Amino acid sequence: MATYQLEVRRFDPERDTEPHWERYDVELEPGDRVLDALHAVKWHQDGSLTFRRSCAHGVCGSDAMIINGVNRLACVVLMKDVGPRVRVEPIRGLPVLRDLVVDMEPFHAQYRAMKPWLQATSAPPERERRQLPEERARFDDTTKCILCAACTTSCPVVWGGGDYVGPAAIVNAHRFLFDSRDEAAEERLATLDQRDGVWGCRTAFNCTAACPRGIKVTDAIQQVKRRRFED
Repeated sequence: MATYQLEVRRFDPERDTEPHWERYDVELEPGDRVLDALHAVKWHQDGSLTFRRSCAHGVCGSDAMIINGVNRLACVVLMKDVGPRVRVEPIRGLPVLRDLVVDMEPFHAQYRAMKPWLQATSAPPERERRQLPEERARFDDTTKCILCAACTTSCPVVWGGGDYVGPAAIVNAHRFLFDSRDEAAEERLATLDQRDGVWGCRTAFNCTAACPRGIKVTDAIQQVKRRRFED
């Protein structure tokens, strides 16, 4: 066991006018996760600490937060990898509801605007809409998105405000734009072919570095830009 100093950026809209930092000392094993440190505080020191988490195994993406200045998932970051002092704060670019919980609705609205489902109006085949392995390979990487918002909230264009749709929305558009079975590419490209669409990207690569699933986000955005001029 070792003692770790956990600093959390706190905000309670019922009591606070501005966010503030609070410090906690927790006893943990080096192989424990940052999520375990947050649990130790909530369960044994301050039950008012508020954060999201669900699966706790890096699949649902609900516990995305800034850990020592970097967008990460608290359930996959080990204490031994962040050191004896850990600073945790909510992801940027979305309204803070309380402590580490942000309002995800603006992010989800951008996602929904891409109509992220297979659209095919032609008559269905007798069995299934077939796809070759090489056709599937074109968008395989972007199917891994878990909608944690780590990429979008690491983007400096998003931090600047405005209506930029953000990396996650474009990644999920990519997944269907390159699906050989989908028939709504023209509609999606019309939505993205705007200053606040795919052209809002400034190629900072923050999104790629932040993705916990290792998606090549910036590359996917560039592919969508090029797709605009195909055919």
